[in-house]
Amino acid sequence: MGISIVFGGASYEHEISIVSTIALKKTFGTYIKHYIFLDGDHRFWLIPHEYMKSSFFAQGLYKTKAKELFLGNGGFYYPQGLFNKPKILKIAVLYSLIHGADGEDGTLSAICEFFAIPYIAPRVQACVLSFDKSLTKLFAAQRGVLTLESQILTQQDTPPLTIPYPVIIKPARLGSSIGVSVVTQESQLRYGLDSAFEYDTRVLVEPFIENVKEYNLAGCKIGEEWVFSIVEEPSKKQFLNFEDKYLDFSRTQQVLRADISPTLEQELQENFKKIYTDAFEGALIRCDFFVIQDRVYLNEINPIPGSGAHYLFADFLGTLQALSANLPHSKRIKPSYKYIEQIQRAKGK
Repeated sequence: MGISIVFGGASYEHEISIVSTIALKKTFGTYIKHYIFLDGDHRFWLIPHEYMKSSFFAQGLYKTKAKELFLGNGGFYYPQGLFNKPKILKIAVLYSLIHGADGEDGTLSAICEFFAIPYIAPRVQACVLSFDKSLTKLFAAQRGVLTLESQILTQQDTPPLTIPYPVIIKPARLGSSIGVSVVTQESQLRYGLDSAFEYDTRVLVEPFIENVKEYNLAGCKIGEEWVFSIVEEPSKKQFLNFEDKYLDFSRTQQVLRADISPTLEQELQENFKKIYTDAFEGALIRCDFFVIQDRVYLNEINPIPGSGAHYLFADFLGTLQALSANLPHSKRIKPSYKYIEQIQRAKGK
């Protein structure tokens, strides 16, 4: 059947999306039927397989060497023939690798719902809950999942911190460790806030716990069956910044499997289920957890993880194929106009 990948987007994580897609190209090969690039001007382009290289996008070559696509009912269209008659691009399922805005914020999901395009990604409501870290904490609390205490600051309102140092400061609606700082004393606070406010008008402040145990778990629900990845224990530094996560990863792709007990692995999976159930169906997500004094805390939800988190699965291709065949379907409502007819008849009387 194959899948079509959509990537790019007008966001600070645009380049990360390109890196993710190129990584999957090496893994999937010809199983990927189409590469659909969303540029910074919100134009879609069909990228030939042979041009899937980072330099192709950095140099803007897609504008002359790729075919522009246009959205319509049921999918993407492109003009063909002497009279530019639109022809539909045959897509079995669209897999979103758009990180950050345009993807994880729910924009693409809404577009797919509107045009009745089958897709692998969180639905709109799930995107809203996972894109904003402050909403994620409220959602987790409602699901009975622990999170660290936090404080939200805005550019217009920056009251004194209620959390003792050291703290970690993050843009509230951004991932990939962009704009993240660890602040150990008050003299560093202004710089840390300015770094985060460069990317978002809202920032999240949490306690920074040195040498905390951190575990990542990806997965999805397919029908009634849960599919989980291995539990990854990220290599520990003070925290993983952008370069640690993406530049080093692209060179080595080494994954550390966590040396944990079956009991803890099951506890991580149970917390994952609480987050995923009746919210993230149709998506493959990754949850990042802390373990503090034998208690599991949700750090954050990665609704569209880097490279799809394929490196955590023994059979990622099989998982994606099964998920593609078990996507949720929205009910299409057809207007009946019966109430208008009733009103017109009533007026006629």
